[in-house]
Amino acid sequence: MSFDYDLAVIGGGSGGLACAQRAAQYGARAVVIESGRLGGTCVNVGCVPKKIMWNAAQLAHSLEDAAGYGFDVSVNGHDWAALRSRREAYIERLNAIYEKNLAHRGVALLRGHGRIAGANRLSVGSHEISAERIVIATGGHAQRPDLPGAELGLISDGFFALEARPESVAIVGAGYIAAELAGIFAAFGTRTTLILRGDRPLRHFEPMLGETLLKIMREGGMSIETGTQPASLSRVAEGSLQVTTSDGRRLGPFDKVIWATGRAASSANLGLELIGLKPAADGLIPVDRFQETPIPNVYAIGDVASSHALTPVAIAAGRRLSDRLYGGQAGRHLDYENIPTVIFSHPPIGTVGLTVAQARFEYGDAVKVYTSGFVPMYYSLTTRRTRSEMMLVTVGAEERIVGVHVIGQGADEMLQGFAVAVRMGATKRDFDDTVAIHPTSAEELVTMR
Repeated sequence: MSFDYDLAVIGGGSGGLACAQRAAQYGARAVVIESGRLGGTCVNVGCVPKKIMWNAAQLAHSLEDAAGYGFDVSVNGHDWAALRSRREAYIERLNAIYEKNLAHRGVALLRGHGRIAGANRLSVGSHEISAERIVIATGGHAQRPDLPGAELGLISDGFFALEARPESVAIVGAGYIAAELAGIFAAFGTRTTLILRGDRPLRHFEPMLGETLLKIMREGGMSIETGTQPASLSRVAEGSLQVTTSDGRRLGPFDKVIWATGRAASSANLGLELIGLKPAADGLIPVDRFQETPIPNVYAIGDVASSHALTPVAIAAGRRLSDRLYGGQAGRHLDYENIPTVIFSHPPIGTVGLTVAQARFEYGDAVKVYTSGFVPMYYSLTTRRTRSEMMLVTVGAEERIVGVHVIGQGADEMLQGFAVAVRMGATKRDFDDTVAIHPTSAEELVTMR
C-alpha cells in the first residue's frame, strides 16, 4: 500500500521534532503537524523562557552580594517589560530556527490541528494525509483547579505573559514549577506567598531537598502557608485578589495568583477513538517500553505518554524510536531509570536515582546514606549565607551509588557528570578514589565520610 509519508508526527514540540528529524536522517519521508509555535512547551512557555527568568533572578542576587566583594553597586531598578521583550524575541528566533531545521532535513511541516481520521490516516483542517506510522507527541498542558473564582488566577503559562512585575503574588502548588516561579518572583523583590497542601514543597523528591528549600525560602523572606489549600479565589478590590483556604484562612490581597497545581497530558480531541485507542484516567496514552501503543503502527512519546515530563526525556524517546524504526537498531528504546532532573529554584536542585525511602523499599537494610552540609565559599564574604546540602544513597557491601541529591549553588551544572557515574554503576569507592577539584562545592560529593 502506498502512503503519502512514512512517518507522521502530531505535535511540533521537542520530542516530535527530534523523532521526525532523526527519521528523515535515515531516509524516511516524515511530516510534522503543528498548529502553534514550534518547540512546544519547553521553548515557548517552559524551560527556555523559565531559564532566562532564572538567570535574571540570579543576577538580582549577585547584585545584592556584590557589596561583600567590595563593589559599590547602585541599582536604579529593573525593566521587566524590556526583559520580556528580549526574551520573546529570542524565542521567536528559536521558532524560526526549528522551522529552518525541518526544511534542511527534508521534513514536511503542515500547519493546523492534527487528528487521526482512521487507520493510517490523519486530517489537518480540511486536508487529509496518509502515513505508514503515526507518532503522537502532543505534550501536556497546565491545569486550573475546579473551585469558585479559579478563572481569576493565572496558570503557569500566564507567568510568561506578564507585562509588569506584580508587587505581590501567591503561588499555589508544591511541585517544581511552583518552587521555580516563587524563587524568581522573590529574587526580583515581589512579596511572594507559597501555598502548600502539605508541609513542604517537592513532596515527590528526596525529603531533604524540600525541607532545605523550605528553610531557605523562609530565611529569604518568603511567606509559606502549609497544610492548607485554596477553597476559593475572589476579587476584593480593583486589581486585588484574596485566597480563602479550606481551613478558613483569608490570604492576601495579592496582585496576582498563579496556579501551579499540575499538568495533564494533551490527549483530547485527537480522534483516538476512531482507532480504538483509549487514554488512561490521567490522560496519558498507554505505551510499552518501545513507545508502542496497543494499536499497530501508532506510537506516543513525551509528556502525552510519560510521567517523566522532561524535555530531554521526550527528545531521547523520539530519537530512539526512529533509531529502531528506520535506523536498523533493533531493541533500541529509552531506559526510564536514573533520569537526572534539575529544579531551577533558588538555590538550584539536582537529583538522580532513588530516594532513601525508595532504596530501602527495594534493598532493605543494605542501604547506607552519606550526607554533607556546608556554606559554599562564595558566601564567605556576603550577607546571604545560603547553605548547600548533599546526599549519596548507596546499596550493598560494594556501596553502589543509587541516588545523588544536591541542593545548593552549582547543583544544576554539577549533576550531569554525576548522573553518568550513577548510570554506569559507580560505587562509593569510585567516588572516594576520584581526586577532588578544590575549592568547589562538587568536591564534597567525592570526599564524604
